[in-house]
Amino acid sequence: MTTAATAAAAAALLAGGIAAGTANAAEPAAAATPTCAVSGLRITLDDNGNGPAQHGMNHEGTYLRFKNTTGTTCALRGYPGLGLEKAGHAKAATDVRWGSTYFAQDPGKKTVYLKSDASAWADLVWTHTGANAVHAKYLEVTPPAATAHRTLAFDKIVDNGTLNVTSLSATPPATG
Repeated sequence: MTTAATAAAAAALLAGGIAAGTANAAEPAAAATPTCAVSGLRITLDDNGNGPAQHGMNHEGTYLRFKNTTGTTCALRGYPGLGLEKAGHAKAATDVRWGSTYFAQDPGKKTVYLKSDASAWADLVWTHTGANAVHAKYLEVTPPAATAHRTLAFDKIVDNGTLNVTSLSATPPATG
């Protein structure tokens, strides 16, 4: 193939979007999709219809659900920030560990594009044996790339103030 023919073939591929990178028909171009703002998200603790929270071997867990409440698509990438609060909203020492949890494999840090009313999920797990326990009353949840947070009711005993959380994904992380 000549240099001119190679250049023409490359131009045709670019025009067809094949070399466009990570975006595809299901995902908008990254530059055109804003990061989801706290004000446009409903953040909840959610069992995804699976009944009570996850339990086993002194571990307890639930899902964090981030629902897009705006009329436009936005994006989230990575891990949520977390912080424990005691009664009266006093800050508690919190150790957040990103990755797989006792119940779910970490899906890895990928961009999740949320259309209006769509959700992103993370698995949140802690232990409750009483070892240097924090008696939490609230949980601060900060979406990735955000500086503001939501405060959720969270009446739990958390050993050493340690929370384990997976990266956000488009579906609830598989547990079991």
